[in-house]
Amino acid sequence: TQATVSRDLAEMGAVKRRSSDGLYGYALPEEPVPLDGTNEAASKALAQFATTITPTGSLVVIKTPPGAAQVVAGAVDGAAVSGVLGTVAGDDTLLVVVDERIGGWRVAKELERIGAGR
Repeated sequence: TQATVSRDLAEMGAVKRRSSDGLYGYALPEEPVPLDGTNEAASKALAQFATTITPTGSLVVIKTPPGAAQVVAGAVDGAAVSGVLGTVAGDDTLLVVVDERIGGWRVAKELERIGAGR
């Protein structure tokens, strides 16, 4: 819904700006918005947007609806999940790169747990 999108944009620190052609749009800040060190943003993003979470070796593949992968990637990057080295997001798919000593399976289970609000 529009309310959900507006709330998500506010949480990411997006601001409404006018472009050089006079049209309005949203822009993210130059610096990332600091997170509070909890998994709350990741829990919300995973619960709302993750349709599948699939481990493979030292990667986890997360599928989302079109346009939502970057929101989930940012939330996962800011979460306190042991073994997550970083994310790479496309439009509807993101890769979570995992420390090989931890393994994708373990991180996928933790992301599922966080997404379920546990």
